[in-house]
Amino acid sequence: MKSLITAIRERDDAADFLAWPGDFELDRGDHAEEVHLASGAALEGFAGDGAGGTFFFRGAGGEERPVLYADSEGGAALLAIGLPELLRLLLVAPWWRDCRTFTAEESQKLAADYLEDMPDLVARRDRAAAALGLDLPTEADALARLREVAVGTGKDFVLIFTPEGEPYSPLLTE
Repeated sequence: MKSLITAIRERDDAADFLAWPGDFELDRGDHAEEVHLASGAALEGFAGDGAGGTFFFRGAGGEERPVLYADSEGGAALLAIGLPELLRLLLVAPWWRDCRTFTAEESQKLAADYLEDMPDLVARRDRAAAALGLDLPTEADALARLREVAVGTGKDFVLIFTPEGEPYSPLLTE
């Protein structure tokens, strides 16, 4: 099975959609601040966004590892258990940061703004998903899973700003 990271690098349609509107780029894996997990588990920055946020794999292993996101403002959240789950979220609801109630209705309102600027968004998303060999969940399922992971499981993944020993704030809460 080919790595999804390799597939993104090889497929412009997938990389382009993930870059925008997904705000996910593989060449931005360095976090601006020194951080560690309170648990002591390893962190590996592998991608970033345009605002200085970083996506990290937690622990040892491959693309099945949990994925944490830390923004540049001191907020962090566990987003997915594995890269496939993260990519499904970014493809279905690239506006996830603004989905504070984790509902499809909220997501559809946010999507309207994107669709106004990018009428071919759904077609581009579907091409990217096909290029990566990913089946897409509904918005409701993707956001329910984000809520389960970020608010439930994620409470055990505390990111610490190393120089001051201070934890990042939870990025997503109920």
